[in-house]
Order: sequence, then C-alpha cells, then structure tokens
Amino acid sequence: MPTMSENLNYTHDVVIVGGLGHVGLPLGIVFADKGLKVCLYDIDPGKAELVRRGEMPFIEYGAEAILRKVLDNGNLEVSPDAECIAKARHVIIAIGTPADEYLNPRVRAFLEFMTGIKRHLRTDQVIIVRSTVYPSTCRQMLKRLGESEPWLIAYCPERIVQGFAVKELNELPQVVAGMSDEAAEKAAALFGIVSPKIIRTTIAEAELVKLFSNAWRYIQFAVTNQFYMISQSFGVDYNNVRRVMMDGYGRAATLPSAGFTAGPCLLKDTMQLAAFNGNNFILGHAAMMINEGLPNFIVDQLRNKYDLTTKKVGILGMAFKADVDDIRDSLSYKVGKILRFHGATVLYSDEFVRDPTFVSKEDLLSHCDVVIVGSPHSAYKHLNIHNGTDVVDLWGIIPEN
Repeated sequence: MPTMSENLNYTHDVVIVGGLGHVGLPLGIVFADKGLKVCLYDIDPGKAELVRRGEMPFIEYGAEAILRKVLDNGNLEVSPDAECIAKARHVIIAIGTPADEYLNPRVRAFLEFMTGIKRHLRTDQVIIVRSTVYPSTCRQMLKRLGESEPWLIAYCPERIVQGFAVKELNELPQVVAGMSDEAAEKAAALFGIVSPKIIRTTIAEAELVKLFSNAWRYIQFAVTNQFYMISQSFGVDYNNVRRVMMDGYGRAATLPSAGFTAGPCLLKDTMQLAAFNGNNFILGHAAMMINEGLPNFIVDQLRNKYDLTTKKVGILGMAFKADVDDIRDSLSYKVGKILRFHGATVLYSDEFVRDPTFVSKEDLLSHCDVVIVGSPHSAYKHLNIHNGTDVVDLWGIIPEN
C-alpha cells in the first residue's frame, strides 16, 4: 500500500516536533505501525540514541516491541535537524507547554517557538497542534505565521493516560478541530488512521475540552482528598468509608481513592483555565489548595504523634503515579522535603525510577519507623510490613496483616 507521502511527493507522511516526549513518541510509533512514514524531530541526544537502539526512554506499556518493528521496516526515524520539518505532509507539534513559577501559561514561549520554525513550514502542509495550549493560542499562532497566507492549522488535543498511550490511541475517540474546514478534514483523515472515532468540533471548543477534562479530574481528586483529611481528623479510616459508599451504590462508583495528585498536566491545566478566566475559578483554586496541601497535612499528622527528629521515615514510590517512571511534579518529593525540614531522616524507594540515592523497598521497610506510600505501584499490593511500623497508606493499597 503506498504511503500518503509517496502520493504527494513528500519524504514523510508525518513529522512530530518534540517527537521523543511522552506525547510525541507513542503517537509516532502508532502512526508508523499503521504504515505511515514518520520522522521524530527532537534535540535530546540521549533519548535519540535510546530510541534508535529500539529502547523506550520511559515506560510506555506495549511500545518497545512496536518501536523495534517500525525501526526495522524503515517506517520510523529520528532526526535532530529541523530541516526534516519541511519534508512531511503533516507536522504535529507535541512540545511541552509548562507554566511559569507563578502558575501562569507560557504562551509566548510556544508562539516564539512556532515563529522560529516558520522557515521550515509550507502552506500546503497540515500543521496539527497536539500540545496542551492556552485558549486562543491557535489563533495567535495563525497571526504569527501570517493570516494573509492559507495556512492549514488544526488542533487535536492529547487525552491519553501516560504509560498506556499505545493502547488508548487505538481505542479512544480523537477530538479534531481546524482553523479551516480543509485543515479539519485533513487532520481528521490522518487521525482516522489510528482512531475508531473522530469528533469534529471548533478550535475554541477543542481547547476547552482539554483544559476542562484535566480540571475535572483534578477537582475530583481534591474532593476525595478533602474527604480523607476530614476522616483522618475525625479518627476514621477513609478507605473503609469509601468502600461502604461505593458498595452497590452506583452514584458513588466514580469516587477515586485518596492520594497525591501530581504530574505535569492536572495542576498546570487547572491553573491555565483559572488564568484564562481572570483568576476567577474558585473550584480550581480550592482544588489546588487541597491537593497541594495534602503533604503538609500528612506531615502534621505525624508531628502530632512523634518527635520527627527521632524518626526514620520511608517514602514508597517517588513517581507521580502508579507503575510509571515519571517524577515530574511528584508530591512524594514535597513530603520528603517537609519531613526533613522537621528533622526526620528520610529514605526514598521506587520500583521504576532509577536513582542511585534510592534504596530497595526491602531496605526501606526494614529500617524505617514510618512508611508513607507515595505512589501505589502494583508491587506494593503484596508487601508484608511488620506490626511495629506505622504505615500511612492514602491509597489503601498495602494489604492488612
């Protein structure tokens, strides 16, 4: 079957800018596995070397076997040269869009990046923004590139769960919007190759879909974390309360477990939404105070029980979520910092994160007076912890002795 690029005299069907990140790399692998010619443009030499060897630079379940396959058949390549952007029919922008130190979106950095690569772009290419962006960023991007020219700009927000992108890209509907009907149609045709369903909408709606989705999850987690803190203050086991609430009662079935709510998306996108609405997002700000305040609450609970200067405290799980190796914005580190401030000796352990300062979970359990479960890794479901150890398990994952 001829590729799209062969029909249109392009070297590649797709180039992904920021192609070695958590968003771009799985997407590139999936497109390549469908027979498209894909180039991953990225300036990270360490990740590039790993990927060229057929090794994933981070945990992405089911990806490595496909990566080796598409490298072997020539459908996937990696390039540090921005010239490759000009050689693809579709240019997907998957660069990170972090907030600044005041939790405001760095829109200017994104737009300046687009201005910087303009010399490699052509008006017959489809430019698809996959990054999470502040509302109206796509319109600002069009202004930067030049409204007098017929640029084909689309927005297709990424909505996968980190670590399971390969699976979900083939299962989840894709939201597609365009600055023109032609851009939307061509972006929809591309994502229709991997997705079972395409949902067409406007640019403004698509931008809000992404931010609302993450803010909604962040607020849900804040509700359950607030419930946890209320229960603890009342001397009640929240996991038991939650279990009773959910037992045969469908209206409470979606209540998540308590736990650290972190990572590079939920807080950032909630604050982007707040900034967009003139800092008038009361639920979002309240959720931030609750989720970011949970580490302080846990340490305060321990301080009420112990003189922390005499205690050794271990944190099990330093990744920001279960069964991945990503530590970005992980609240486990915030807990450790607060504990050290109050004089505790702190040990870290993780099943996936590689850090020479970490200890094994066995060493941590044998040496610590208090153990806090930071990430609910699956490996912790079968731990045996001796009776004398005080366990702080928000997630309810450690088995009872």
